[in-house]
Amino acid sequence: MSDSRPNVLFISVDQWPADLLGCAGHSVIETPTLDRLAELGTRYTRCYAETPICIPSRRSIMTGASSRLHGDREFQPSLPMPAELPTLPQCFKDSGYQTAMTGKLHVYPTRDRIGFEEAWLAEEGRGQIDGPDDYEIYLADCGYVGQQFLHGMSNNEYEWRPWHLPEHTHVTSWTTTTAARMIKRRDPTRPGFWYVSYTAPHPPLVPLGAYLERYRDRDMPVPIQSEWSRDTQNLPYMLRAVQEYWRDLAPVQHANMLRAFYALCTHIDHQIRILIGTLREEGLLDNTIICFTGDHGDMLGDHGFYAKRLMYEGSARVPFMMIDKRDGGRVVPGTVDDRLMGLQDIMPSLLELAGIPMPEGGDGRSVVSGERRQTFYGEASSGVRATRMICDARYKLIWYPAGNHFQLFDLQEDPREAVDRVHESDHADIVERLKKELIEHLYGEDLEWVRDGQMVGTEAPAHQAHHNRGLSGQRGLHYPEPPRTDPSKPVGSW
Repeated sequence: MSDSRPNVLFISVDQWPADLLGCAGHSVIETPTLDRLAELGTRYTRCYAETPICIPSRRSIMTGASSRLHGDREFQPSLPMPAELPTLPQCFKDSGYQTAMTGKLHVYPTRDRIGFEEAWLAEEGRGQIDGPDDYEIYLADCGYVGQQFLHGMSNNEYEWRPWHLPEHTHVTSWTTTTAARMIKRRDPTRPGFWYVSYTAPHPPLVPLGAYLERYRDRDMPVPIQSEWSRDTQNLPYMLRAVQEYWRDLAPVQHANMLRAFYALCTHIDHQIRILIGTLREEGLLDNTIICFTGDHGDMLGDHGFYAKRLMYEGSARVPFMMIDKRDGGRVVPGTVDDRLMGLQDIMPSLLELAGIPMPEGGDGRSVVSGERRQTFYGEASSGVRATRMICDARYKLIWYPAGNHFQLFDLQEDPREAVDRVHESDHADIVERLKKELIEHLYGEDLEWVRDGQMVGTEAPAHQAHHNRGLSGQRGLHYPEPPRTDPSKPVGSW
């Protein structure tokens, strides 16, 4: 006998800024599938990655917990999932769901299924940690053993070129096909929880040629400029290091980089149509909850910065939308919700839609019926690299403890964060209010940077150049397999 409870299709992407959607008003990007899904559900415009770095964000998604609870505000590739926190797939599995995933899971050990009954992994060339990687096995079966990275592009830089192998071997296409087969191979007596985790548009920027061609003749947005980011000598220690780590792209190069990035996004958008088509043909679509999000964004050259780890909108704010089953009635179709929320809120939201109680331990809040936050806290890294953030419905305060540097942005009047208002006298009360809010969230070593109720930070080290001999974690030939590496050592960042 079949189970009438709703299925769940949970789609995530990697390094996709929240504004890169047609339905968000972007003037260039093509995302027709996601735009249609937004019409069928609710798009949440103020969803943040509390710690906009891959592993911490994915831990928040899978545990419904903030970084303080799940234990990683850095990027700790050898940190196991916290045993005391039930995971999203485990909750579905314990409730009788079949649970399966394909794509990037980014946990340790790599083959820890964290509650998934099936896991088909594409881990961006990390097989040498404790593999194997299912996508690289697939390439070998296709006759392209070890050739995933022979395009020559780095996993953490912004050079680009078209994909170098046949179209069907692109990791985005493989992820979709594998996921569609999981759906078709389902147990018909149980509802399904299917997690599809695309590795793009995270570099390497190697889109299919056909998608790159779509953007060839289009004018690309120019990067956001600001007086505060041009003042390199007075930038906080952490910001100056990040700005210098990635080379500045000339206008033509920057435009072409964006074309490659957008092409990766549109490829994913079109592949999602295959997943929806599979659900429709299998007679499952009307009884399926659909969720779409990303782990963090990418600065894409705005203010002279690239990649993530920063608390600016391009890096920390992520796309998030939910579509209820047909006639579900709990997610209003075609609406936009501007509540403050984070990735830790996804787990309780999906569980509530599926009628499964949220276990104790996490601190996420369901956006289906949960209480709204008045402020949202963000944190990344520690020591002299630390960044802390607090925002409310209008203002965002960012703190760089090294040098005790603050920034204040009025997101209502200045959503591009081009004007730092922290020293303006008419914003002094707002700064002090947000500082008090921020102090309430601090813990661990951060408490050493507060004296007598005031944030004093720590001394910033002297500036030094970071030599990037490894080209931000450049991969090479993967056959014969690379030697096993120390899983505790991060790769690809300064």
